[in-house]
Amino acid sequence: MPRALTTLRNARCSRADMEERPAGDKELVAAAVPLDLDAGGRAYDRLLHAIGDARFVLLGAATHGTHEFYRERALLTERLISEKGFDAVAVEASWSDARRVHRFVRGRGRDASPEDALGAFERFPRWVWRNEDTRDFVGWLRRSAPHVGFYGLDLYGLHASIDVVLGHLERLDPAAARRARARYACVERYGIDTAIHARGAGAGLARPCEEAVTQQLLETRALARERARVEVEVEPERDEDLDDALFEIEMNGRLIRAAEEHYRSVLRGSPLAWTLRDRHMADTVAAVAQHLDRALGRPCRIVVWGHNAHLGDARATETAAHGELSVGRLLRERHGSDAFIVGFTTYDGLVTAAPDWGAPPARVAMRPAAAGSHELLLHFFVESIGVEDVVVLPDAERRLPDVLRTERLERAVGVVFRPQAERFGRWLRARLADQFDALVHLDRTSALAPLERGEARAAADLPDTYPSAL
Repeated sequence: MPRALTTLRNARCSRADMEERPAGDKELVAAAVPLDLDAGGRAYDRLLHAIGDARFVLLGAATHGTHEFYRERALLTERLISEKGFDAVAVEASWSDARRVHRFVRGRGRDASPEDALGAFERFPRWVWRNEDTRDFVGWLRRSAPHVGFYGLDLYGLHASIDVVLGHLERLDPAAARRARARYACVERYGIDTAIHARGAGAGLARPCEEAVTQQLLETRALARERARVEVEVEPERDEDLDDALFEIEMNGRLIRAAEEHYRSVLRGSPLAWTLRDRHMADTVAAVAQHLDRALGRPCRIVVWGHNAHLGDARATETAAHGELSVGRLLRERHGSDAFIVGFTTYDGLVTAAPDWGAPPARVAMRPAAAGSHELLLHFFVESIGVEDVVVLPDAERRLPDVLRTERLERAVGVVFRPQAERFGRWLRARLADQFDALVHLDRTSALAPLERGEARAAADLPDTYPSAL
C-alpha cells in the first residue's frame, strides 16, 4: 500500500468543512451527469465522447471489494470494446492466472465455463477476481468479443511463472530449459513461500537471485529473437502458437525478475517496493501493447482495471512527497493524452475484505465518508441535486472542476481491512481533479460476491478499518 496514508485522528477538519455543500458550484453542476443504471445511459455516452481516441483507458476503484465498481467498469469496458474497438483488457492480477482467462476467451483452453477459467485464481485474495461480476464479464467476452485479449499486470505468482517458462523451454529447447532450471534453483528451493525467500535474501542469509534471474531473462529474449528469425526465414507466415509461446516466455521471465526484486524490497522496508510494483505493471502494459501492435499491424487500444491508488496519477497525492510512482503517472508521462484515467469513489456501504492477510473475506460496513473528504463533498452534492450516482466529466481542456483540485482526503480500501478504533481510519490526501480525467461517484455501494458461496461472512464487529494491500 502507499507509504503515506493520513490517519483521521490527525486530520484537522473544521465544522465548515464537515458541512460543506457544493451545490452552488456552477462548474461542478455543469460537469456532473446523473448516472442511469441502464448501461450508463447519457452519462456514459458523454464519458465515451470525452475519452475520444485515447489508446489507454484506466478504470480505477476506491476498493477491491465493491460490487458496483466491478459492474460499472464492465459496462464501460463492453462499450469501449463494442463502440471504440478496444483490443485488450489488462487487470491488476498475476500474469499466469489471467492467462488462463485469456485462453478461455479466445476459445483455446480446456475450460468449459467462466467459473472454470477463473479457477487459476487460488491464492489470497482470490475473490478480487474470482467473483460474480468478473465471471459475468468474462462470459460476455467469450460470447461477444473473443478477439479481445485478457492480461494480468501484477508481479505475484512467481513460482507459477517459473513453471510456465520451464514448460515452454522443455518443448522448444531442452538444453535451455536445463540452464533455466539451474538458475531458478535459488528461488525454487524456498518452495511456494516467497516470503521465506524475501526474508532470507533481505537479511543476508541467502544469496539474492537477481543475477541468475536477470541472466535467464536475457537468454530467453535471445532465444525468442533467434526463433523468430528462423521462422520468418523458413516460413513467412508466422505460427501463432509459436508467437504465443515466445511471448509467454518473455512475459513470465520479466515477472520472475521483477518479483524477486520486489520481495527483497518489501522485506527491507524499502520505499521502492511500491514503485517497483507499479513500474512493472506499467512496463507490462507497454509490452502487451507492443505485442498487439505487431500482431494487429496497427496501434492497439487497452482498458486497464485496478485500484485508484495504482491507476490514478501519484503526483496528485501525498505519496509523491516520498517519491512513489503509479501506473497512472507513468502512462501519462509516456503517452500524454493517449492515457485517460477514470476514478471511482463511494460515500459508504458494504465492502468485501479480509480482517488479516490470508484470512477468509468478510462483508464489512464502511463508515460514512470522513470529514474533509472528497467523498463527503460529493455526497452532499448528489443529495442537493436529488440523485444517487454521478459521472463528473472534464471540460474541453480535459480539466475537472476546480472544487476537486483542493487537497482533501480520499478513501483507499485494500484487500485487508484491520479493525481499529471506531472513530479512526486512514485515508489518502489527494487532489482528485489532478489525479483523474473523469470521476464516477457511486454514493452507496454493496459488497462484491465471491463465487464460493458463503466465503464472505458478515462482519458487523468490524466498525472501522484502515486500507492495506492495495
